[in-house]
Amino acid sequence: MGTPPTPARETRPDRPTLASGRRRPRRLRVDDVTVVDPAMMKRAIGGTVVGNTMEWYDVGVYGYLAVTMGRVFLPEADPSLQILFSLGVFASTYVARPLGGVVFGRLGDRVGRQKVLATTLILMAGATFLIGVLPDFAAIGALAPVALVVLKLLQGFSTGGEYAGATTFVSEYAPDKRRGFFASILDLGSYLGFALGAAVVSVLQLLTTEQQMLDWAWRLPFLLAGVLGVVAIYFRLKIEESPAFQATQDAQENKVGEIADAQGRPRNTLALVRQHWRPIVIAIGLVAASNTVGYALTSYMPTYLTDSLGYDPLHGTLLTIPVLVLLALLLPVAGRLSDRIGRRPVMWLGAASVLLLALPAFLLIGVGSIATTLAGLSLLAVSVALWVSSQASSLPALFPTASRYGAMGVSYNVAIAVFGGTTPLIIQALLQATGNELVPAFFLMATSLIGAVAVWFMKESSQRPLPGSMPSVATEAEAHELVETQDANPNIDLGDLPFLDAEPAEPAEPAATTAPAAPPSQGTAS
Repeated sequence: MGTPPTPARETRPDRPTLASGRRRPRRLRVDDVTVVDPAMMKRAIGGTVVGNTMEWYDVGVYGYLAVTMGRVFLPEADPSLQILFSLGVFASTYVARPLGGVVFGRLGDRVGRQKVLATTLILMAGATFLIGVLPDFAAIGALAPVALVVLKLLQGFSTGGEYAGATTFVSEYAPDKRRGFFASILDLGSYLGFALGAAVVSVLQLLTTEQQMLDWAWRLPFLLAGVLGVVAIYFRLKIEESPAFQATQDAQENKVGEIADAQGRPRNTLALVRQHWRPIVIAIGLVAASNTVGYALTSYMPTYLTDSLGYDPLHGTLLTIPVLVLLALLLPVAGRLSDRIGRRPVMWLGAASVLLLALPAFLLIGVGSIATTLAGLSLLAVSVALWVSSQASSLPALFPTASRYGAMGVSYNVAIAVFGGTTPLIIQALLQATGNELVPAFFLMATSLIGAVAVWFMKESSQRPLPGSMPSVATEAEAHELVETQDANPNIDLGDLPFLDAEPAEPAEPAATTAPAAPPSQGTAS
């Protein structure tokens, strides 16, 4: 009996595919391209920058008051133990950050970036304000340092969703060709916030005695954070959801096209890590390098100048303020450079600058004069600017829109917890163990080598659409030009764009069928 014909493979007419099984990408049209509204872009940047400024204001205040906080909350301990306690409390903030990153990252990918960013800011400002009204050791004894740790953990939990969400939000709003510049403004706000914290502490140190600082004046910077928090929350509530997230949300809800199929959100954090483990590892390496040198300059340097080099607290604080302003001004310059020559080259420069400049910088700082200290700090500021300027635009480009906030929350906060936030504690412990004043330089060089390996494996993202997002431009004219030149544009891959529809597939060749059986020959039973 003859073999029956093999049925042709069914092809859904609304889901044209290539031979590989992928949908056939259609041509890019003008209405596919997102044209950024300048007014919305300004509100998005303003609303996110104020939150980052608030976060780093608190980091700056606590960093510059580290010696004072140790004496207030652990007055009976040895001075070296007081410093280790203060730096340990600072590090505890970062222990809670990965949990906050997981929780708020998942929420941000589900309910939206804007709602979660407003929530994190409210929690962050509230915890900082409560530190300002916390009873000290003289009032409640050992409960005081415990309460301080609890509030810093709450603060860390809330900030776990802050930077990941802010960088995701700004990157999704920014035009592809200027993403490096706009995203770098986010970190500009961070370091200006740190400088503001340093300035507030400096003014207090000028206007009060050492005893007044221990009795009550240390509270004022934290109370001021409550006022700043109200202003920041007002601006953040006025921003709108990013177009990239909204498009993905609509596609997910309606199960439309490849964007829903290929970018379905992972069911849980374990699935997220399993699906995106490679870019998560790359992101951890990048954040480890950039934030180790960043935290060394900001959070640890006041303690280093005061405790190791003998500067009085006021001079140690005043020396770092102009360097922080210099760093903040360098960030958008380096960010714009990354839009021109690429993120990877700028990060290579950051790694090379740490390897070449870290030792000279700490040698200059160790001389002890104001001029050489400023020169050494400025060298570190250049390295930080080159490393950090591309971070806010490079990290979101590692992950697709549907899971970007969650993946950022995991990778960024794990790196910060292990490397960034512990930097002051690790360096101080190494100094006390070795007595070598150049240990900080060697530590920064080692982490920059880790970052260099991560840059090697990172794909270039400058002037390209974010994964899972359509191209984004600044003007209608750019949109028309992009469509007209799409075939010759090396930054556009139609196969990677999340089209919600597709061109009809070319007629497929008929499926092979088995030829009918030959008639039976005479003399053979049929």
